[in-house]
Amino acid sequence: MSAKKDFLIFGSPKIEREEIREVVRTLKSGWLGTGPRVARFEEMFRALKGTRFAMAVNSCTAALHLAMLAIGIRPGDEVLVPAMTFAATANAVIHAGGRPVLVDCDRRTMTLSLEDMEKKITPRTRAVIPVHFAGRPCAMNGITELAGRHGLKIVEDCAHAIEAEYHGKKTGTFGQIGCFSFYVTKNIVTGEGGMAVTDDGEYAGRFKTLALHGMSRDAWKRFSDEGYRHYQVVDAGFKYNMMDLQAAIGIRQLPRIEKYRRRRAAVWKRYDEAFASLPVFLPPPPEPDTRHALHLYTLLLDIERLRISRDQFLQSMTEAGIGVGVHYIALHLHPYYRETFGYRPGDFPGAEWVSQRTISLPLSPKLSDRNVRAVIAAVTRIVRENS
Repeated sequence: MSAKKDFLIFGSPKIEREEIREVVRTLKSGWLGTGPRVARFEEMFRALKGTRFAMAVNSCTAALHLAMLAIGIRPGDEVLVPAMTFAATANAVIHAGGRPVLVDCDRRTMTLSLEDMEKKITPRTRAVIPVHFAGRPCAMNGITELAGRHGLKIVEDCAHAIEAEYHGKKTGTFGQIGCFSFYVTKNIVTGEGGMAVTDDGEYAGRFKTLALHGMSRDAWKRFSDEGYRHYQVVDAGFKYNMMDLQAAIGIRQLPRIEKYRRRRAAVWKRYDEAFASLPVFLPPPPEPDTRHALHLYTLLLDIERLRISRDQFLQSMTEAGIGVGVHYIALHLHPYYRETFGYRPGDFPGAEWVSQRTISLPLSPKLSDRNVRAVIAAVTRIVRENS
């Protein structure tokens, strides 16, 4: 699989005819911006999560930023953020004027370490952003207990975890606000897009206002057939609204969420079986009474038993025609966070251990059995040649 036309793209989404037809209908309707399809998508997602409110935006990053503002994060406030996450989690705190205080991860689950979380709480700590990593729900009993004891608000980063549950409760519903992603590689896609859920009407109202320039009414309501309505700008908001073009994809994708998860589960099982005897660490099974969203299949290389580094392995997979990902290089190892906040290598040993070994394999419901066999063959060959 060396030719570009045969290259297996990492995270390529499954787009079906219904999405294409819905997008065409949206184009023909003339309502491309925020309109009735966004409202419909919000209602579908609200029902899925069982919350009072769901607010669609143009990315999970936007959702996290607005969540920080909605809960009242101000300059000087500290927010606990996992060191093992995407930059958006920390950047949302920075954009709100706060300081992200990094917390190490558990090496096994790659989720936030409760022990390190407790150590990082200071009188300036106002909130925590647990990240349900790769689809695995965090240990929310411990997080909510710690947050309650110290008066911290919880904003869940559920970018990987639409379908996940912890002890019978859905991710995104444990704290004040839960934030979700529909980026092109996610379990449900709209190309770009995000959603926030909450049961608090005050948070929801502030969130919706800030998402569209700080205006008092949604744009689609201003131009509806109910007649023109004047708006007032009540806050210095942002341009974070989702478009009907995006929601058109989402409203057709969302009903297939369980069908797609079953396909990813089948691929996950084949990977587990194929790699069990190799010098690698497989993703551990879900914890009792939890539901894994199966978003990322993160294989950890046992580099002490291999004659190849993680980055060399990535290159070999690419040369074999297989697209791969890295989730993630720990935040404190990136130049911006080192230079701005004084973090150094060695500060977060769990996150660094994962950073040096992790590789994400293709896990889209779009994968054919032939694709899965190609991934397995490439991983097996490269590992055995370098054992």
